[in-house]
Amino acid sequence: MKLIIAIVNNDDANNLNIALMKEGFQATKLATSGGFLRAGNTTLMIGCEDDAAPEVKELISSNCKMRKEIVPTAVSTPFAAVGFDAIPMEVTVGGATVFTLNIESFDKL
Repeated sequence: MKLIIAIVNNDDANNLNIALMKEGFQATKLATSGGFLRAGNTTLMIGCEDDAAPEVKELISSNCKMRKEIVPTAVSTPFAAVGFDAIPMEVTVGGATVFTLNIESFDKL
């Protein structure tokens, strides 16, 4: 058995969850936040048989695409009213961070 832990962007989480359910996979959804942008993420924990892990990873890959977004960043300048100006910066968001763990048992109690 495998436990797949997928950390995905909030914008991708709903579509991924629907795709997993359509294929018969169940996921436990946890609200999390990232460190770099302090943006909201969703962590999905998915239990599956060993031979189903590639299919789960493919569903994650096809539903969680990387994309570019413009986000404001605070920069200290002497000209800003309170000492900070917001300067837009292009960053890559989306995609998924996936951990696959071997587990001894998977019980629904």
